[in-house]
Amino acid sequence: MDPDPARTKTKQISSRLLEMTGIKGKVTEPGPSVTRCREYGDDLFSTDHPWSVYEISDAQVEEGMQNLRKALGENGWKITKDGKANSQAQDPEIYAENKAEQFAVHITGEKKSATGEPLILFSVVSACFRAASSSALDGEY
Repeated sequence: MDPDPARTKTKQISSRLLEMTGIKGKVTEPGPSVTRCREYGDDLFSTDHPWSVYEISDAQVEEGMQNLRKALGENGWKITKDGKANSQAQDPEIYAENKAEQFAVHITGEKKSATGEPLILFSVVSACFRAASSSALDGEY
């Protein structure tokens, strides 16, 4: 798979995850980036898509995380960790992977605090894909 189709697939995965939250808010814009998996070969790369849903309430954070806990398992994802973040705020977090799609996700639900407004953070990461050639990755970011 070359970088453009991989980015498209990553955006589709992120869109499905947003739908699984069942909440409405604003979504950050930047799209997926491409990183070479050099330890496995010059023609391998992965995608990384950090994004968030914001302008939501604490109740929507709770609702979104609860909806994700249910919907992930129903949509081919295996939750590998579901608990509290190792942080002062102890925000809820979920780690999950979808082996069929070759993606993993880390989700954190942040409630209103002295330093920020409520939001749900997503970090969607793909497995390493093989590009048609290493030159297909030149200039990618």
